[in-house]
Amino acid sequence: MRTLIIHNPCSGFSSDAIFEFERALLKSGDECLVKLVESHWRTDEVLSSVQPEDFDVVVLSGGDGTVSSLLYGLRGCQTPILVFPSGTANLLAANIGNAPEPNALALACRNLQTAQLDLGEITWTTVSGETHVAGVPLMAGTGLDAEIMRSAIPHKQTFGEAAYFTAALANLMPPVHDFKITVDGKVHELQGIGCLIANSSMMQAGIELAPGNRMNDGLLEVIVIETHMTAKLVRPLLSGFFDRTGDSLGRPYLNSFSGKEITVESTAPMPLEVNGEVTCHDIYAYSARCLPGACIFYSFVFVTFSQKDCT
Repeated sequence: MRTLIIHNPCSGFSSDAIFEFERALLKSGDECLVKLVESHWRTDEVLSSVQPEDFDVVVLSGGDGTVSSLLYGLRGCQTPILVFPSGTANLLAANIGNAPEPNALALACRNLQTAQLDLGEITWTTVSGETHVAGVPLMAGTGLDAEIMRSAIPHKQTFGEAAYFTAALANLMPPVHDFKITVDGKVHELQGIGCLIANSSMMQAGIELAPGNRMNDGLLEVIVIETHMTAKLVRPLLSGFFDRTGDSLGRPYLNSFSGKEITVESTAPMPLEVNGEVTCHDIYAYSARCLPGACIFYSFVFVTFSQKDCT
């Protein structure tokens, strides 16, 4: 078996668990290429230097931002991909359903349990006219979500996931935006402190922001936070602890719509975060679309769901 490991040593707490995974994975006769990305790496340069199609397994090791960028560059690649959690929150690995344990992940690669999952694609234009495109395996957001990510950046290395909660407390009265949202041609006008685009909406502790949103349904979810203050989000958060899927209690103050193509416009400039990384400029609008079955993942959870759906 030929394995390619792309690892960002600067992600999260700079753990060396990926090398424990490598030792557990390799057997006599196997080959493994480990590519360590540099501090100012570019996705196209990294992938063009290693030719992922020539390997049996591609392992992406890093935080959600690192892995998301690489996944977008690998869209359409027929080599199965393993997401190895080496970041702070590791929400992507959790959404795919992989255990955060090196030996278990090595065993998953040997068992070849794979599933084709969707990616989102987001496009935005800056005030100066520059157009940017990025992949969204998980979520992208404007307003409160981006402000929280921005405030958490200086503290992630020290406090880990707790940095996001302290950042939320520092943004108790965020600005309210007027959103014009177009979902597959249908227009919705709403007010709120934030708007999210989600390919999968499960956050920490397994709480789903939008019930029924899955990574293999061919749809994206747009979620508007319809409240004027951060403190009111305690209610949907508590309902999430008691009803993680949202089927019984719903999600108060969160309004969501599903679609293949989504456009979000605002009357005022907003910060934008994509996969946990905050852009360096505010924007007025962005569009997103779903790329169905864009990548092949090792995922016990989605393989199990697919088998159940077929019976």
